[in-house]
Amino acid sequence: MNFELSDEQLAFAQLARDFARQDLAPFAAQWDAESIFPVDAFRKGGQLGFCGLYSPEAQGGLGLSRLDSALVFEELAAADPSTAAFFTIHNMATWMLCTWGQPALQAEWGERLTSGEQLASYCLTEPDAGSDAANLKTSARRDGDDYVLNGSKMFISGAGSTDMLVVMVRTGAAGAKGISAIAVPANLPGIRYGKKEEKMGWNSQPTRAIFFDDVRVPVANRLGEEGEGFRIAMKGLDGGRINIATCSVGAAQGALNAAQAYLGERKQFGKALAEFQALQFRLADMVTELVAARQMIRLAASKLDAGHRDASTYCAMAKRFATDAGFNVCNEALQLHGGYGYLRDYPLERLLRDARVHQILEGTNEIMRVIIARRMLEADAPESIR
Repeated sequence: MNFELSDEQLAFAQLARDFARQDLAPFAAQWDAESIFPVDAFRKGGQLGFCGLYSPEAQGGLGLSRLDSALVFEELAAADPSTAAFFTIHNMATWMLCTWGQPALQAEWGERLTSGEQLASYCLTEPDAGSDAANLKTSARRDGDDYVLNGSKMFISGAGSTDMLVVMVRTGAAGAKGISAIAVPANLPGIRYGKKEEKMGWNSQPTRAIFFDDVRVPVANRLGEEGEGFRIAMKGLDGGRINIATCSVGAAQGALNAAQAYLGERKQFGKALAEFQALQFRLADMVTELVAARQMIRLAASKLDAGHRDASTYCAMAKRFATDAGFNVCNEALQLHGGYGYLRDYPLERLLRDARVHQILEGTNEIMRVIIARRMLEADAPESIR
């Protein structure tokens, strides 16, 4: 792990920063207020490679490392965490299809997804299987050359507006080993979408339930082998946890930038707020927390890129710490703005609302603690995590 970014990494980050400033920031408040899913922005980002950052080059992806990808996601999230988060979800689902899909499936869908021409959703959560994902009930019964899907998913980002669903289904006995992953075109007969959920944040991406009623999907659309779905889903979530942690750091950076500017501009009692030592100390704590979270994410990403045996633990630690720290920084930045921070004229309240859900999704922070503690209490637990 090198703390100094290379010229190539800096160039990727600058490309993302420019895109975020030109194509996300000016519209983020409107997308949030009017619940607009900005398909054109995703397609334009796709032209820059942002829809297939770590997908294989053979399917049109950039084949970047998770560390490199995190640099891009952070810049996008500093302008618009909600839209940036959907970029990460699409990247995760696309990577899964491009990595475990059969050649014909990859040929048909790979470049359409990595280019952003079409978009993908990740479908794991169910009404009775949230944190207990291994208990999912949606079934896929083999019938000749097809699977027949029945069941439901909920809290699915992009549902009803995307083209491909990467769905975890039960093809075998109870438990994790009976789960398979299937790529399901989103417009197949028998698929129904629930109402668009009204949410506290993340309003630039729709969230709906999905219902599968005797949906026939070719066996050739399975990702990996039968029974590998839970393992594939968890591998996707290792990266997804880094991604969503990065979105928290991006949101926090956007909030910190706004707070820095505001402290220099706003005057009280005859002097700028930046001259009050109490506020200087708060700013110092905010940036310290932010840098610590960023470095923890980059450490976890480097472990995942290296295939480290404890990469999942590092990803869980990064997700837990960075999403908590990111939300706290956004909250502090809003407080520094006083009453103005509560107004939609400023980005603080939107950044705060968007960042809050990061502590829940991709595995709640309570589940992250379970993952970390279980590893530390195993017989072959490392003496130290470094």
